[in-house]
Amino acid sequence: MSWFKRIKEGITTSTKDKKETPEGLWYKCPSCKAIITSEDHASNLFVCNSCEHHHKIGSDEYFEIFFDENRFVETLPNMRSADPLEFSDTKKYTDRLQDSIKKTGLNDAIRTAFGKVNGNDLMIACMDFSFIGGSMGSVMGEKIARAIQYCLEHKMPFMIISKSGGARMMEAAFSLMQMAKTSVMLSQLSKEGIPYISLLTDPTTGGVTASFAMLGDLNIAEPNALIGFAGPRVVKETIGKDLPKGFQTSEFVLEHGFLDKIVHRKELKQTVGNLLEMFKN
Repeated sequence: MSWFKRIKEGITTSTKDKKETPEGLWYKCPSCKAIITSEDHASNLFVCNSCEHHHKIGSDEYFEIFFDENRFVETLPNMRSADPLEFSDTKKYTDRLQDSIKKTGLNDAIRTAFGKVNGNDLMIACMDFSFIGGSMGSVMGEKIARAIQYCLEHKMPFMIISKSGGARMMEAAFSLMQMAKTSVMLSQLSKEGIPYISLLTDPTTGGVTASFAMLGDLNIAEPNALIGFAGPRVVKETIGKDLPKGFQTSEFVLEHGFLDKIVHRKELKQTVGNLLEMFKN
């Protein structure tokens, strides 16, 4: 016996006629839980209208934000990692790479490209967190090194957009060597007086923070980005003390002198364009 009876006809919808809400139509902010359409979220550069939470985005979105008319030339787009250690954990490294390539459409965790930003030349190396956590392997180091070499040859300013969990454990020492490799190349850029801007986004951690991410002539960051070497939990367990409020956020790092400026995503292009004009003059 049912508890309720429908007394009017025509007020029900048969199962076959019901329409499901399309996937990805709405965005729910992980910070304030506000819900907006995905289209509005994208038009706002993936920043929450309510609380200004900066959602993680990849190289496609950053290139569109920075490059005039989204026109750029990508360098070394087909470079892929090998498996020099024949590494295997829960799965083979070669299988993990293939899965990431298939899932993301990327060949590694970084893309390099050059174009115009408000009419000024700029080479950008941008990480994609979706590819094995934006981890730094031999391909990342090599692409950054070659991008810097191009900048040296063409007297072109350079910017790295960091978004990484750190060194790629599957490449072990080969990954750690990239810290020294990229740092040496950046020193050559400095000797030639060519500007290097480092943009730190959420998250920037591990070996990336310990090397090129903190070596910019100017270090800037998006609001409330996680920036640090080890994660907060590891630090807390190591020192045995509670951490200060906001520990390892970009605001905390700025307050303690490791950043030059925090820039809202909507102001990134204009800010970087102004910096390039300043360097040029």
